[in-house]
Amino acid sequence: MIHELRVYTALPGRLPNILARFNDHTLRIWAKHGIRQAGFWTTLVGPNSNDLTYLLAWESLAERELKWSAFMADPEWIAARGESEKDGPILVKVASSLLTPTAFSAVR
Repeated sequence: MIHELRVYTALPGRLPNILARFNDHTLRIWAKHGIRQAGFWTTLVGPNSNDLTYLLAWESLAERELKWSAFMADPEWIAARGESEKDGPILVKVASSLLTPTAFSAVR
């Protein structure tokens, strides 16, 4: 099992737009493609309160490539992303790291 750590940094004032997009569209589209989330967090205390951080769970890099590519090409996702950005961009940046657990990790 690998996990993908993704951090979305919103433009000031636009974090609610990102949260709404995930809540109203993204999670449902992920379910259609078999993408499994392991948790979502906003920053309570830290360097950037405009961050949304989340983890995805993958069986392998091959699974990630197959399912993420299908999701990104899904017309429903493309429409939802476009609608969420109709008043302009909502993200400053997206950072992604693929993580593998250590032998002593409680999360496998």
